[in-house]
Amino acid sequence: MPAFSEGDSPPVSSGGNTAPAAIHGPREASPRILIIRLKSMGDVVLTLPAVTAVRENFPSATIAFLTSKENAPLLRGCREVDEVVALDRAALRSGNPVKMVAEFFRLLQRLRAGKFSLVVDFQGYGETAWLSWFTGAPQRWGSVYSAGRAWAYTLGVRRQAAQHHAERYLAILQAGGLNTTQARNEFVLPAEAQEQARAFFCQHNLDFARPTLFIQPFTSSPQKNWPLENYLAVAGIWQSRGWQIIFGGGPGERAVLEPALAGRFRTSAGVPLLVTGGLMQLATLVLGGDTGAVHLAVALGQRVVMIMESAAPGHAFPFQHPEWVITAPPGKPIATIQTGAVIKACEQAVAQTMEARRA
Repeated sequence: MPAFSEGDSPPVSSGGNTAPAAIHGPREASPRILIIRLKSMGDVVLTLPAVTAVRENFPSATIAFLTSKENAPLLRGCREVDEVVALDRAALRSGNPVKMVAEFFRLLQRLRAGKFSLVVDFQGYGETAWLSWFTGAPQRWGSVYSAGRAWAYTLGVRRQAAQHHAERYLAILQAGGLNTTQARNEFVLPAEAQEQARAFFCQHNLDFARPTLFIQPFTSSPQKNWPLENYLAVAGIWQSRGWQIIFGGGPGERAVLEPALAGRFRTSAGVPLLVTGGLMQLATLVLGGDTGAVHLAVALGQRVVMIMESAAPGHAFPFQHPEWVITAPPGKPIATIQTGAVIKACEQAVAQTMEARRA
């Protein structure tokens, strides 16, 4: 197991470069490690390879994960995480002094009481830098956007914009001297979520034996959204071929998905996040944009087709699967991607999946 010298305080290093050999993780037999990534959903999912790498390096450690309250359910599918520390960002931004102070001190007390020997801040925001420092952990590693935040860490790794998000997280561990060759992008869906997904199929007269296309049309950024009418056109083609279609989305997207209902497609907008995971796991293929749900599907081992404006370095294409992306012509917006091109990409994905199953 790696060891470290508590007195070491290395300079900021560039992403991917290995820091001095003395900079390693905790030497205790059962260390306590805190990982920080507050938001967003997709970025939390993309920490999975790094979290598994931490566990591989410290098999007996207690690993806690600090994230925003809305993302906490995600971590139920990460077997390597022992404890979840949920931050109620809504309370901190409520404008209610009582709520704000209560949440702030509750969090600080929890972090101090954790007695962490290593903190790894994958977020690198000003607030997470402060939280990392406040834990009092002798080793604090973090992603550094600007030199002004490096003071909070004993090992700061400059954020490399050209790296995939998951690779940036792994680069921090590599700089700390950890072995990341066994990193795995795996999410294990809780049994109750699988049961609820199967119940959704039954309630909506969906046949488990028929091929199903799950479509996640919306992302957190409008500029990353392929037009809904295009998704509906793709859905219509696959429905005419005998496929079942499910449109996913959040609670606020139920009204926007009314055209999908009018097209006699099923919609699961508003179901719990992990149930969405179950529905994607039951599907034959998942289609959508650069959004957390589609990244979750990849971690579940599902085949996806991701529609993106660009998959150039620094963009969050499906981790380890850049070939699963269809992009717009260089310099063109995502709306210029033709429906026919997406249908062809889906056909190729299905053919590859069937071939892999026969092999």
